[in-house]
Amino acid sequence: MHVRRPTPLIAPVIALACAAGVSAQFGPGRSKYTSPPAQSSVTVADKKITVDYYAPSMHGRQVMGGLVPFGVVWCTGANIATKITTEAPLRVGNLDLPIGEYSIWTIPGEKEWTLIINKETGQFHLDYNARLDFGRAKMTLKSLSAPVETFRIDLRGEGSNKGTLALVWEKTEASIPFTAR
Repeated sequence: MHVRRPTPLIAPVIALACAAGVSAQFGPGRSKYTSPPAQSSVTVADKKITVDYYAPSMHGRQVMGGLVPFGVVWCTGANIATKITTEAPLRVGNLDLPIGEYSIWTIPGEKEWTLIINKETGQFHLDYNARLDFGRAKMTLKSLSAPVETFRIDLRGEGSNKGTLALVWEKTEASIPFTAR
């Protein structure tokens, strides 16, 4: 599956129209739906693992099954594709990930999520190219008792060479264990 941006002639018009509306309502460059950059990192087995992403907020919207539709590839954040950088080879679920940089995508579902590790980084959030997938792995889902307003990615150390990657938003946590090798 490859999702494309609007055609080059239409994209600038859409961008100008959106910018004008945003500036008029919230001031220059401001939107109540701004998704600021965020980062999560952990050191496991003396090697750093970092995730860089953009963090959207709920703003009263239904997220899971609404803003983030079920069964569709999601960029797992906003703006630019979420990037994971690892200084150690990792075993993420059933995937053996070499040292390097990758993008993280997901397919959210009501009962299960799929983590997608893609070889391309830096792409716009709609420019997913399945031909560049490194692999896919199932994630564990957990319902949260209280809603989380702003999307968050947690990297948690779980001992000397183990950790967890968790995606937390609204009342959902999707997680997957990893091991540094």
